[in-house]
Amino acid sequence: MAIPKGKGAWTATVGTKGQIVIPKEARDMFGIKPGDTLVILGDVERGLAIPPKEQFGEWVSAAFDGGRR
Repeated sequence: MAIPKGKGAWTATVGTKGQIVIPKEARDMFGIKPGDTLVILGDVERGLAIPPKEQFGEWVSAAFDGGRR
């Protein structure tokens, strides 16, 4: 099965200090560079999300208002 352009799925291992390494393919796809600060949003029912920089405000609104728009 071919993966559609602009989509991907990867795995990461959590180290003893709770750190993960974002796979190179994902860093390249999303333009993540050394020194960048990432925001991680969490919901116990929906999981973790690392929103694209351009959509951060939209994701924060959705996270804090329960997805209502």
